[in-house]
Amino acid sequence: MLKYCLALFALLMGASPTFAATPTEEVDLEAIVQAHIIPRYETLLERAEALEQTAKNACGTNQEQVRDAYHTAFDAWIAVSHLRFGPSEQDDRAFALAFWPDSKGFTPKTLHRLLKGDDPALKSLEDFRHVSIAGRGFYALDFLLYDKRFVETPARHYCDLVKLITADITHNVEAILADWQTDYATRITEPGNDIYRDKAEAVQQIYTALKTGLEFTAQTRLGRPMGSFKKPRPRRAEAWRSGRSLRNVQMAIESTRELAMILSDGDADIDGRFANALKLAEDLNDPTFSTVATIQGRIRVEALQVAITQILEYLDVYLAQKLGIGAGFNSLDGD
Repeated sequence: MLKYCLALFALLMGASPTFAATPTEEVDLEAIVQAHIIPRYETLLERAEALEQTAKNACGTNQEQVRDAYHTAFDAWIAVSHLRFGPSEQDDRAFALAFWPDSKGFTPKTLHRLLKGDDPALKSLEDFRHVSIAGRGFYALDFLLYDKRFVETPARHYCDLVKLITADITHNVEAILADWQTDYATRITEPGNDIYRDKAEAVQQIYTALKTGLEFTAQTRLGRPMGSFKKPRPRRAEAWRSGRSLRNVQMAIESTRELAMILSDGDADIDGRFANALKLAEDLNDPTFSTVATIQGRIRVEALQVAITQILEYLDVYLAQKLGIGAGFNSLDGD
């Protein structure tokens, strides 16, 4: 426990950095799009298609294959989950892929309703696309593939629903990637259009996406299961049923780290802070944050949360200044 208390102290007392200025005009937007954004969506589409095909071939006969494909595709979603702007916002595509947190339990309610009888939404993908986002995407699969209420005695239309959800995931990812490839990449890399008036606005968008991804990890992926000291909430962790809670945090840190490196032109001080956060996450060895119910476990998760918060503060104080842009708003607040 002393180790993690010392880690917290070191994070809070970290020395101020020094680095050379990199004005907005020097940010390589083309590299961000072509090396970070589009390849990650291409990977997500490839894995979504594999998940859809596996569900068609193996649902009801080899659930482990379906689960493996689910994890592989979910990994790819986490790798783009910080890119919540542009094509992913169109038609609520990102929410249809990932409706969480679900504080009112809409997802299991929607799934139970869909499986109760011959719901018209189960007839075709077109019909299914009008279903509430609570019954779609990766978190719906988290329930269907791992929650005993759905797994122990599968409903008659269980596999029909699993197949439709996976097909819907593919459809949404296809649409996001197509928009990036046919139009949006040009708009953000060649500003002076109806979305980005100049390069500063385009860089601000990328910077805000970076911050929002980190904020979501610190405040929601870690904050929700931590709850309060007197009342920890480990069952509020992201995708705990499928044992992905810590895995999602690690992958989110890795993805935002890559974006930060391109945006900052490989700043070593920033990279070191991300490396420290990843080391703290690795040391947790707690896949579902179940240990937040103990003092030692909570201290470890708090150390990780502080490490990410320190990255955010560092970015606002130094990287935003370095780029000559505003610190950006917190999109999690709905501004």
